Amino acid sequence: MLRLAVARNAIATRAAIRASPCGAAPRLALQLRRGFTKVSEERKKALEARDNLQRDWDARVITYEELKPKTLQPSPDKYLIDVREPDEVLQGSIPSAVNLPLSVLSNALHLSPAEFKEKFGFEKPRPDQEVTFYCRSGKRSTTAADVAKRNGYANVFNYKGSWLEWIEREGKKPTA
Repeated sequence: MLRLAVARNAIATRAAIRASPCGAAPRLALQLRRGFTKVSEERKKALEARDNLQRDWDARVITYEELKPKTLQPSPDKYLIDVREPDEVLQGSIPSAVNLPLSVLSNALHLSPAEFKEKFGFEKPRPDQEVTFYCRSGKRSTTAADVAKRNGYANVFNYKGSWLEWIEREGKKPTA
């Protein structure tokens, strides 16, 4: 008896999805089919709220034009962090950048300020300090920005153009 009820429910759900004009999720499709438009509006609001949270979570992406002035007038309160591995940094780096490889970033952010400075040669960024990440092509810098956010850093930026855009715009060829 229970199997029959489950089978009927599954068949009804599949039919509702096929009949739904927007290919909605099974529960939403059934609710729409039964005339519950209020749930649809609530679902829209929930999705909008989730999107707003995601926008707040993602690091702000900055452009070459926004980054260039920061490299010309570096500030001790703003870090430009290259998350490439040391052997990649040998090709060159953006002026005023410090190297903190993505492979050690998460653990490094848990070090005390003294241990951090001893290991990496520069002051540990404070959680409220402006931190901009870049890498070779923008993928690792996105991950680094996420790692920083998860570790309590609030003022995080991501230069997605990264090293490849920088050398293209600066007209330089990588060395090595």
